[in-house]
Formats: sequence, C-alpha cells, structure tokens
Amino acid sequence: MNANDALDLPTLTTVLAGVCDSMVASIDDFTHADQALGDGDHGLAIGRGFRAARVAITSQPRTDAGDLLGAMGLALLNSMGGASGAIYGTFFRQGGRAVVGHQQLDTGTLATFLEEGLAGVRARGKAKVGDKTIVDAMEPAALAARASTTLTLPEALVAAANAASAGLESTRAMRATLGRARALGDRSIGHVDPGALSFTFMLTELSRLVGEASRP
Repeated sequence: MNANDALDLPTLTTVLAGVCDSMVASIDDFTHADQALGDGDHGLAIGRGFRAARVAITSQPRTDAGDLLGAMGLALLNSMGGASGAIYGTFFRQGGRAVVGHQQLDTGTLATFLEEGLAGVRARGKAKVGDKTIVDAMEPAALAARASTTLTLPEALVAAANAASAGLESTRAMRATLGRARALGDRSIGHVDPGALSFTFMLTELSRLVGEASRP
C-alpha cells in the first residue's frame, strides 16, 4: 500500500499479528505498572490474551475487518480473565461489530471501531475520563481518530496514538476512583494506570506497523 491507501484484509491481519507479538514482548512493562496499583497480573493477562488473539486471526481466513477484530475480542475475552479480559474483549468485539462488512481499514473505519469499542467499555464498566482507567487513553484516541478522517491512515493513527499517550500521562496525577486501585486512595497518585498503558502501547504499535506497511 502507499500512504493514501487503506489496509486490505491480508495486510491488516499481518499488522494485527505484529501488534499481538509486540504486546506479548512487553508484558514485563505492564506487570511493573500493575504492581504499583493492583495485583501485578496485568502483564500475564496481556500475554495470555494476545497470544490467543494471534492464533485466532492467523489460523483461518476472516471475512472482513469486523470479523477479524471480533475474533480478536473473543479470544481476548476467553483467555485473559478478570477485568482486563472483560475490557479488551468488549472493546474489540463491540468495535468489530460496528465495522462488519468493511473489507479494508481506512480512517473512517478506524474512527468507528475506536468509538464503538470505547462505548462498549464505558457501558460495561461505567468509567469516564478522570477515573484513572483505560478510558483516559481510549476516549482521547477515539476523538482524535474521528477528527483525523481527512488525513491518511498513518497520519490518523499517529494522531490517535499521540492522544492516547497524553491521556495515559494524565492518569499519573489522578486519584483512582474505580477498580482495585481505588483502595489505595491518595497512594494511587504518581503512577500511570496499567490499562491505559497497555492500550496506549497497543495503539502506538498499530501506528508504527501501519506506517511501515505504507512505505513503498
């Protein structure tokens, strides 16, 4: 593809498999972040989930982008367990349902996927921006993607990843109000949310790999 093209289904599959590999390779970072605020199992959950997701999307052909993303979501839901599995599973499954029938990933499809995935996560966990959760990275990313639909796909992904990164960093100064970290009270201040960290890393890797795929 060139920088102005959407990702076709085979290329999207390859890119998402690469994202899964990157997530698995970085589980120690997610574990370390979770040890400060939770029980330290976020890295292990990410490892289980994204190994399973890679198998799900590479073991058989998928019919469209929605089917591909939904297959990832089901694998994540069934393998990760706990809150992380529910969040990531919901994100990919609801986001995937919104783009069923799309044979390519373009900027509009990306924005719809992120928006609907976010809506699913918010409906399930009732989190909002400022609660020190994954939503603090998800919502800015979705807003940035929607605002970037006139750009190329690599440019839109850079904007979304940068917005997620800013949202992630904002969680450092927050006091957790939901989840396991809530019990820490003011001791949760000074640490980034581990879910926001893994989501931002995932989106950053997606941006990097799409950028590489866009080069001649």
